Amino acid sequence: MPDRIYNFSAGPAVLPMPVLEEAQRNLVALPGVGMSVMEISHRSPAFDEILHGAEADFRTLGNIPPHYKVLFLQGGASLQFSMVPMNLLAQGAVADYIVTGHWAKGALKEARKFGATHVAASTEDVNFKRVPAQNELKLSPGAAYVHMTSNNTIHGTEWRRLPDAGDAPLVCDASSDIYSQPIDISKFGLVYAGAQKNLGPSGLAIVIVREDLLARSSDSLPVMLNYKVQAEHGSRYNTPPVFAVYILRLVMKWLVGIGGLAAIGEINARKAAMLYDELDGTSFWAPHADKDSRSRMNVTFRLPSEDLAALFAKEAAAAGLDGLKGHRSVGGIRASIYNAFPVEGVAALVEFMREFERTRG
Repeated sequence: MPDRIYNFSAGPAVLPMPVLEEAQRNLVALPGVGMSVMEISHRSPAFDEILHGAEADFRTLGNIPPHYKVLFLQGGASLQFSMVPMNLLAQGAVADYIVTGHWAKGALKEARKFGATHVAASTEDVNFKRVPAQNELKLSPGAAYVHMTSNNTIHGTEWRRLPDAGDAPLVCDASSDIYSQPIDISKFGLVYAGAQKNLGPSGLAIVIVREDLLARSSDSLPVMLNYKVQAEHGSRYNTPPVFAVYILRLVMKWLVGIGGLAAIGEINARKAAMLYDELDGTSFWAPHADKDSRSRMNVTFRLPSEDLAALFAKEAAAAGLDGLKGHRSVGGIRASIYNAFPVEGVAALVEFMREFERTRG
């Protein structure tokens, strides 16, 4: 659509055009239903198809083993900062946290309210410009779980290889890179993600949890915060976010249609390479993240001064390249190029960067 700009926002993020167009066509009345998806009962056959279809495609795309449950929950990833320790951290046990950015710190802060925690590693001393190496991890013997954040949106870092958690279940906040490339779910005990970056709109969180871990969910927990209860009720203990699940359903169909996670992984690698190649080409740009920790989803970099960075973001927005201002803790520029962000948008940003450097460098 000619009046759409390129949305580099860190989230809520760009959605695939085919998804938006189908939702637009069917917003007033779903085909064969005669009502909007926002009006149908969450226990109707129409919503059964949406919910079950979304889960089926989600499982197929991620090759999720049958002994894992997929939960569609509310509260975003931030609620999972609390739900994970509430359900998995028993009294007297300790949970390990690998701190690689702002959201990892937030998860640790919440976990400390529910039990003993241990910082297995942190890269805060270098302003989170990299993720820790395996030999830097100091894991607790018999830990209840080891928590990691796979991609750090603010600082632009990403784990290229999963940390080895030993015998402890690996718990992952994958909010900003989930399904951006093939994933081996069997390496994790639990994966959670807010939907608003790669999977759908805000208001929905997805939890993939190994069935044996559900036994840790105490009956004393509030039912809405209990993984076991949510699994037993098929994510419908109460009314789920129906519209958000519907959009997720369409995004899953889109991913299947373009060839799945291997295909989107190749596209994402190409987009990131275009941008990093430009950043590495001259000394005008200064990428924040170390090369071996660079994110494919959030590309962070600085200019020779913050005044120049502010001017870059302002002029880029005027040129239809929106949402590029970096987070205050890093400064500079952040280009978020999630699954649905088009290759053409990255090319437009690179062209703008070249002209900006030519006139301001």
